[in-house]
Amino acid sequence: MKKDIALRLTPKEASSEKYYKDIVAKKMKVHPDKITAIRVRKRSIDARQRQVMVQLHLEAYANAPVPEKEWVTFEYQNVANKPEVVVVGAGPGGLFAALRLIELGFKPIVLERGKDVSERKRDLALLNRNNPVNPDSNYAFGEGGAGTFSDGKLYTRSTKRGDFNKILNVLHFHGAQDEILIDAHPHIGTDRLAGVIKKMRESIIAAGGEVLFNATVNDIVIEDLSARGVVLKDHTTIKAEAVVLATGHSARDVYSMLNAKAIELEAKTWAMGVRVEHPQELIDQIQYHSPEGRGEYLPAASYNFSCQVQDRGVYSFCMCPGGFIVPAMTGENEMVVNGMSPSKRNSPYANSGMVVEIRPEDIPEEFKKHGVLAGLEYQKEVERLCYINGGKNLIAPAQRLTDFVDSRLSFDLPPTSYVPGTIASPLHFVLPDGISHRLQEGFVQFGKWAKGFLDEEAIILGTESRTSSPVRIPRDPMTLQHVQIKGLFPCGEGAGYAGGIASSAIDGEKCADAVARMIGE
Repeated sequence: MKKDIALRLTPKEASSEKYYKDIVAKKMKVHPDKITAIRVRKRSIDARQRQVMVQLHLEAYANAPVPEKEWVTFEYQNVANKPEVVVVGAGPGGLFAALRLIELGFKPIVLERGKDVSERKRDLALLNRNNPVNPDSNYAFGEGGAGTFSDGKLYTRSTKRGDFNKILNVLHFHGAQDEILIDAHPHIGTDRLAGVIKKMRESIIAAGGEVLFNATVNDIVIEDLSARGVVLKDHTTIKAEAVVLATGHSARDVYSMLNAKAIELEAKTWAMGVRVEHPQELIDQIQYHSPEGRGEYLPAASYNFSCQVQDRGVYSFCMCPGGFIVPAMTGENEMVVNGMSPSKRNSPYANSGMVVEIRPEDIPEEFKKHGVLAGLEYQKEVERLCYINGGKNLIAPAQRLTDFVDSRLSFDLPPTSYVPGTIASPLHFVLPDGISHRLQEGFVQFGKWAKGFLDEEAIILGTESRTSSPVRIPRDPMTLQHVQIKGLFPCGEGAGYAGGIASSAIDGEKCADAVARMIGE
């Protein structure tokens, strides 16, 4: 006998089958000894009330043989001699586009400006020791894109998510842990993601596709208003049936190249602010409503805050429980920070972006001369100001959260996970008024909702500026091709159609499907 059972349990009860086996047996009306297997299909934590509960969806077997676990597997056909499609960028959008193209019978040629994930790790180690940033190998550029060194969150808020379960199964097939198929808010963790990304690359190559590193695209080959390939920095031309452009939110040179070729771009809403960090123990106490924090049976707590301040959204972004703050700049004279978490989320710190919505009309007048790229220039200027106030190196300008809210300088700073170091700086003054004032009011509101959030040990670092790009590459909603250029498929976060690993992966698959439709016409 097999039965699907939903249980609402305390964290201890949900921690092990030995605690809930009797409950399952009672629901199945059998003796506990007759239970042959219990499998967790879905798991979520409900911390909305004072008593934190865990919701389990189980598949239970009694007096019956237990079938083998059925994991979804993928067999990729050989496409070595099939029509070729260039995929620019080896982030989640590009990698999932490439794997889907193989499924559809096309040969992907993936071009990545950065290095493979192993070499990239070495460059990041140097960066964290205050060495100059490599503009092509950093926390944004390289195999796996910005998502490789993040919390590895796999959920999306999009209401048009596509086949989200397939994305999870592809990642699981390539080495992600079983839990991503179970948890309501799955994550892989930066320590596991690198291996997953490497195996995805190996699948592409084994199927006859190509993955080229240190391959910066400088131009797109356009013939009769159709994309027919790309030109690399070393002047190599690669011809193809179509071009999927999945370059990520920090590929400013790509936007400039497109703009110089009079290929249509458009300004869009984005966000910028700071990264805030608390002791993880404090966030656990707040979110789990207990002075004991998460205790023995709960994971490191996260949060998700948003409010409206002066008609603009102020919200948390890329929250990393048990994580680290890292230097995420991609060039000289920039100060950019981001966050990441290992799979166990076992750092003593919790960090999150705290950002303010910026609409095209919010861009200061002096940047309007740059036209559609005005937002990029404004973004650069805020990063430059934080770079100057950090001492013109990787040391980040920082302030106690409470001092920022009260517009006063911090004379000492609490400990932080940010390895290159911090220096006290009046970020309430350094950041543009439209950002700093809204952040101050937003923090006050979040402090009312989460008692203890405005804590003396909380610190903010500037600047969290790469939440998304201020520019969108417009595409036809039906064909997914650029509105002017046939065969050019803007894809993922850098094109303005995704916001994270899962949504970028979904968009990559959608673009691959659109490529197949175009070529088949």
